[in-house]
Amino acid sequence: MTTTDRFFCADAARIRGDSLAGTAPRGMVWVLIEYRGAWPANGYDGIDLDPVVKAHVWAAAHAVRARIFLVRRLVRPRPEGPGRWAVLHYEGSGAYRQRWGTWSSDQDLVEITEALRWPGRLDQPPVVLVCAHGQHDICCAVRGRPVARALSERWPNLVWECTHVGGDRFAANVVVVPDGTYYGLLDPVSAVGVVEEHLAGRIHPDFLRGYTDLAPPQQVAVAALLARFGPAGRHDYTVTGTARDGDDWRVRVELHAPRLRTAFDIEVHAHRTAPHRLTCRGPAPSPAVAYEVRSIHRA
Repeated sequence: MTTTDRFFCADAARIRGDSLAGTAPRGMVWVLIEYRGAWPANGYDGIDLDPVVKAHVWAAAHAVRARIFLVRRLVRPRPEGPGRWAVLHYEGSGAYRQRWGTWSSDQDLVEITEALRWPGRLDQPPVVLVCAHGQHDICCAVRGRPVARALSERWPNLVWECTHVGGDRFAANVVVVPDGTYYGLLDPVSAVGVVEEHLAGRIHPDFLRGYTDLAPPQQVAVAALLARFGPAGRHDYTVTGTARDGDDWRVRVELHAPRLRTAFDIEVHAHRTAPHRLTCRGPAPSPAVAYEVRSIHRA
């Protein structure tokens, strides 16, 4: 197969017009491990660590449903000295905790298990992750690395490349943690604008996949309000109720703004799309779940 006829899942998703809203995976705790060697296709599971340490860290992360990402700085030459690790917690309503450490030997990573029990400090800047995991999906490297480079030039202390975050077809994918905001379908120019607005407290719906503390229909409901009423801060909208009837959802969302508090009921319909190849490596077509906002009413 030549380069010209090779299948790229992110190109196909753009041609189909796949919907972004409601595609952020759930999660409120993240483990980051700086790993300067080659990233295997299965990320943390495939790296060469002491098996006892590796299993211990995985079990502690699994117990709190934390996701483990390998990360690296996009700099040349590669940095020397100890690698870094971090545990980041999103505690809801704008509360975040982070704990950072370093590791020179595999045994040093056992500290991660303690950090998962004792989250750490509140007053830490956010972390911007860019999926650039080419061994998992080529689109993540082709589209992710230029985005990581552009963001690193602007915010060198905040940005890391990372392993698979989910949703390869939406590459380039950017995740702001620990608040758990997923963005997709980015390029270097749009990524800089999106992150700049996010850091200023203005989240737009255009490239938003969703918030990881919400279920997909709830993510779609919030995105619909952002589209109708304009950008808002990460915690300006709160989901206060959700009811389901088959493939239909009613999501109540409250707006918290200065001198204004109101609620909206959003009707969301879920449906399965036609089968498509959703990743570069997945040859078998499969359907995806997509969502349609049927109505928005003041409660």
